[in-house]
Amino acid sequence: VQLQASGGGLVQAGGSLRLSCAASGRTFSNSAVGWFRQAPGKERELIATINWRSPTTYYADSVKGRFTISRDNAKNTVYLQMNSLKPDDTAVYYCAADLAFVPGAQARFAFWGQGTLVTVSS
Repeated sequence: VQLQASGGGLVQAGGSLRLSCAASGRTFSNSAVGWFRQAPGKERELIATINWRSPTTYYADSVKGRFTISRDNAKNTVYLQMNSLKPDDTAVYYCAADLAFVPGAQARFAFWGQGTLVTVSS
């Protein structure tokens, strides 16, 4: 399976972007999909996850209330809608999937997309 992340770009503070994560090779059914980000000089951070079947979601405090993760069954795609962007949101954003996710267990993100750069100017 391959994950393709897209939608990054340059945006002014306060603006919005929507990232997409499309899977090829198999569907996201029975999966957990997460969005991570890594800013220069910082550790990678898990910011949002979605359980494909539920679909329950999780958000890191740093993005809660501003970002929304969602899925489209027909397109086999997960989205990350990012609103009220701040310069601190500047990072490379990655999507990842646990294709055999067991609800209640910790997700193991074994499959990763290539990353998409988000730059927020002040």
